[in-house]
Amino acid sequence: MTHPTWPTRGGPQDLFYARSNTRGLPTIVRGEGIFVFDKEGNRYIDVVSGAFTAALGQGNRRVLEAMVRQGETLSYSYVRVARHEPNLELTRRIADLAGPGFERCHLTSGGSEAVEMGIKFLRQYALAKGMPAKTRVITLMPSYHGGTLATLGWTGDEDIPAVWHGMTVPSAKIPAPLSYRPSAGVSAEDGARASAEALERTILEIGPDRVLAFMFEPVGGQSTGANVPHDLFFREAHRICRRHGVFLVYDEVMAAVRTGSFLAAQRRPDCRPDIVITAKGIGAGYVPMGVMLAPATMVDELAGLTGFNLSHTYNANPIACAAGAAVVDEIVERGLIAAAVTVGNHVRQRLEALKERSPIVGDVRGEGLLLAIEYVRDKRTKATFPDAIYASDRSRQIGLSHGLMLYARRQNGGRFGEWSIVSPPLTITLEQADDLVDRLERTLADFTDEMVREGVL
Repeated sequence: MTHPTWPTRGGPQDLFYARSNTRGLPTIVRGEGIFVFDKEGNRYIDVVSGAFTAALGQGNRRVLEAMVRQGETLSYSYVRVARHEPNLELTRRIADLAGPGFERCHLTSGGSEAVEMGIKFLRQYALAKGMPAKTRVITLMPSYHGGTLATLGWTGDEDIPAVWHGMTVPSAKIPAPLSYRPSAGVSAEDGARASAEALERTILEIGPDRVLAFMFEPVGGQSTGANVPHDLFFREAHRICRRHGVFLVYDEVMAAVRTGSFLAAQRRPDCRPDIVITAKGIGAGYVPMGVMLAPATMVDELAGLTGFNLSHTYNANPIACAAGAAVVDEIVERGLIAAAVTVGNHVRQRLEALKERSPIVGDVRGEGLLLAIEYVRDKRTKATFPDAIYASDRSRQIGLSHGLMLYARRQNGGRFGEWSIVSPPLTITLEQADDLVDRLERTLADFTDEMVREGVL
């Protein structure tokens, strides 16, 4: 039955979501830089770049003009029947920034699609190279790799089987190397070692000849609250995959351009993965864009065997490519990757100081401008809030009154913790960053007071 306040026809996308999670959503009518404005004229700092996507903020003229020029010249061309210059220009820019080992770029319409393309590419390569049994994928619990049926199967969320059992092909899951809540021992290094041991054990249990790939996020997204594994995990995961002939995949849909280098993979050259997936920051919210980066040696070899012949209608769309090239040029010419480090370090220092003052912030983590604060009911024990209290969403609701656009999405029912991501546009200034943290501290203070009044704290 239609709710009396809902439109009888059409309506916003959130009508499909649980009503308990859509209370107080503002109607946004325009954006300017790092800010968005609702129809009542209220201004909000976009703390999470929309969906960790709007790296350049709102209204970037260079990107918009590039889209218009391209649309007036060539608005659509299908990659299976013709080539076009915007595709060549964008992939050249990306490959130049990604460096050796990532010379080839397969473009898609978003992160989930790019993750699927990456695994499909590896499967096709393994088959062409005479390894037909390689079909199994290993991922982390918790993790997030997308919302399609295939990527849901690879995502580490214990609640997924209840809905999608029988429709997905689940990956084998190993404990994630969580820094704040390690699966074994007491330190991040203990947890990393335990996760690496679980990886090798799982490969051996399945059989190395059957394991295609191990995939993880080098800097976590919403599923782990910007978790950064201990360095030991990177070294061991790389060693184990090489030893057993398993492809190593970095899911950098969120991390690329945000964490101090174009790819997070570049900061650990001795642990380079076989392929990297990225998406959000490349399109920057102006166009749907995903990228699978692979070595020229693999792509060119496969092209001479069977080829990787999968595509979707909007892969490498000319307008999207022109926008992506303009986004990359803006990021490079304005020094925004370096700015992510400078401003990110400042924001992190401010958040660390906030943690010392706030009774409900147990951890601050992340890299560059992909940061998170973790909510706790008790700092000493790291106890979480009761299930009935959706801490991050309540902060989102309170944050609106303080001019903040936060994001909340509780995975795994909060069993691995609960957090708010701080990932504003890369264009944010130090002054604006201070304003953001000040408003966030007032938001958390209000939430804390509310919990005290209700007897939770």
